[in-house]
Amino acid sequence: MSDVMTAVVAVVVAAAAAIVLVEVIHRLMKRAGRTSVLAADLAKTIHRPFLTAVILLAAQQAIRVYAGDFPGRAGVMHGLVLFCIAAFAWLIGALSLVLEDVALARWRTDVPDNRRRRRIKTQVVMLRRVTVAAIVVITAGIMLMTFPGVRAVGASLLASAGLISAVAALAAQTTLGNVFAGIQLAFSDAIRVDDVVVVEQEWGRIEEITLTVVVVQIWDDRRLILPTSYFTTKPFQNWTRTTSAVLGTAEIDVDWSTPVDALRGELQRVCESSDLWDKRVCVLQVTEATDGRIRLRALVSAADAAALWDLRCLVREGLVSWIWENQRAALPRLRAEVGDKLRDPRPVNSRPLHHADLDANSDAARVFGGGDDGEARGAAFSGPEPEPARN
Repeated sequence: MSDVMTAVVAVVVAAAAAIVLVEVIHRLMKRAGRTSVLAADLAKTIHRPFLTAVILLAAQQAIRVYAGDFPGRAGVMHGLVLFCIAAFAWLIGALSLVLEDVALARWRTDVPDNRRRRRIKTQVVMLRRVTVAAIVVITAGIMLMTFPGVRAVGASLLASAGLISAVAALAAQTTLGNVFAGIQLAFSDAIRVDDVVVVEQEWGRIEEITLTVVVVQIWDDRRLILPTSYFTTKPFQNWTRTTSAVLGTAEIDVDWSTPVDALRGELQRVCESSDLWDKRVCVLQVTEATDGRIRLRALVSAADAAALWDLRCLVREGLVSWIWENQRAALPRLRAEVGDKLRDPRPVNSRPLHHADLDANSDAARVFGGGDDGEARGAAFSGPEPEPARN
């Protein structure tokens, strides 16, 4: 039998044996996958790269051991080496992706308190991208080093590595800056996937973080694409940095004759009747009194930013409806002097707001007091206690 026929027969036999071996292992992994999520993912994801790598490795060893010298043997062996390197890189990449998918499945983000889970998801996704990029670069380098001519060129280029690195750094300054910024964001915990942020006067949610860009999903389903370096060089608001619960306001302008206590009771009723309110803060205060009208600010709290937006709209609608149905005299109006007298537009059954009517101890009228949550906010904004005077 000629050397070529020997090589063909050896390759066929080795490939058949490799296929049988891989199929046996694959069936065992599928059976184990009935009770193990990791085994099921391995059986599904790495079957093809594992089969390819084992067949190529078996064919290479069969030719090396059993086939003699035949025309083109060196080229065939070199080609098999290149294919084996690529197949094993594929297998390593598939294994890393399986492990990362298992980590993501374990730390799900569709739970109420998911701050830590979102941080882990951000880091795992970033590590996945870095791992894939590193595997591709290393594999390409190893494959190129199998060519003797490339090794010689590489040795000659080492002498001018300083000049080349300087030119490359200057040309890729922006790209490398974004790459390092992406890695910094993944591990500094400044932003995470699903964080609610305000950037460029737009309110949205962090949808994706890559090595070079951050995708922000705006509330109206637009996408704001920003370089990762933006979040390391410019200020932005992160509403879910420590917790997803947030505060929000709804403001309305009314007349001086408005019964604030009655409106405060209506605000409490609207909040208690809605499942959007998280039962932390529900406060109505007079924040301005200028230009013949007063401004009422309703401060409410919700479990997350999306619920807060709906709650603010609901509160504003409820207060406006109540004023229109029950106190139309409280609607904003313009006052003017006629002659020497100031016309009083108040109805007979209404009276102006007096300072004596305000209860200084009323919890409903406080933002930084009246309850554990309010006291904590007051302590956070008031600063340290003054030191006592020394004699």
